[in-house]
Amino acid sequence: MISISMLRGFIRKEFTQVLRNPKMKIILFITPIIQLAIFGIAISTNIQNIRLWAKPDSKDTILRSIYEHSIESKWFIPIHEPHHADPFLLLRSGAIDAALISPPGGLTKSLGRKMGEVQLLVDATNVVEGQSIYAYLKNITNKVILKDLKEASPALPISFSVRVLYNPTLETTFFMVPGVMCILLCVITISLTSMSITREKELGTFEMLISAPISSTDIIFGKTVPYVILGMLDAPLILCVAVFGFGVPMRGSLLAVLIATFAFVCSTVAIGTLISTFTKNQQQSILAGFLFLFPAILLSGIMFPIENMPEYLKWLSYIDPLSHYLFLLRNILLKGGEFNFVIKHTMILSIMAILFVFFSFKRFHTNLQ
Repeated sequence: MISISMLRGFIRKEFTQVLRNPKMKIILFITPIIQLAIFGIAISTNIQNIRLWAKPDSKDTILRSIYEHSIESKWFIPIHEPHHADPFLLLRSGAIDAALISPPGGLTKSLGRKMGEVQLLVDATNVVEGQSIYAYLKNITNKVILKDLKEASPALPISFSVRVLYNPTLETTFFMVPGVMCILLCVITISLTSMSITREKELGTFEMLISAPISSTDIIFGKTVPYVILGMLDAPLILCVAVFGFGVPMRGSLLAVLIATFAFVCSTVAIGTLISTFTKNQQQSILAGFLFLFPAILLSGIMFPIENMPEYLKWLSYIDPLSHYLFLLRNILLKGGEFNFVIKHTMILSIMAILFVFFSFKRFHTNLQ
């Protein structure tokens, strides 16, 4: 038989224990409201802001009309690249998402010969986006025909020769597996690192560590370097499962993947260390880690396109190490790793890692004083 007074006492005790810490009040009541507001605005499954490249000839009024209607639809955004730019290189470097290429002599002249065919190049590393581009352009072309050509034929006089690049079969696995790799490495490194220091605090051995004849730098390196090594040992295992288990292609350099992974693991381990300097026990570390991981995963582009977010919220994705590591994995594995793209995002990850290490060191030294 349950004792009501006993149960009431336990409830009062647990509420007092949880809510007496101001940090827990913020985690429980303020943070969910902030996250809901951000996610409600930022996350959308509609495909928008597709970067479309087309360079119609000055006399090619039909292709120009299709391009202009595409931009006016708000689903596409213009890309101002040189007329002589190679659309294949633009797609490989991640500068564009799709390209419209007119037939020799232009689409308008081709239509006059009843041979209107446009080549559509699509970057299918993002499967959802790749599937939507053709449907959008087909509907826009219908409107152009009805408006400009005054035709209402059920058979379109313009056909698309669609070439799907980097994921021709539109395998969802190729799109999702790199994202899962990011999540696994992030969860492993942040969770283990954040709990390692708080575990010492809970057991009472942290005071023994800081009173020992070793420097605080030795302590923090001793508590973080093992998890960098563990993360780097996990990375090849996860990559092998992705390539040999799920058939994800490995078109780029393994060395580039490992360098990018090292920069990413260093940044996530530093984040875990930073979290541990703010928390007093493992329960708080787990909650704080979750509060970082949940928005970091959702805003990284793993499940929802970053391009859909409002401009004033995209900065959250650009300061998220998961988004840059995901860009790198998809580019290296599926596209072969365009040199400038890989260098750019690897450098960003490296700078993030250095900044997180700096702040975690600074916070750790402050706590010791």
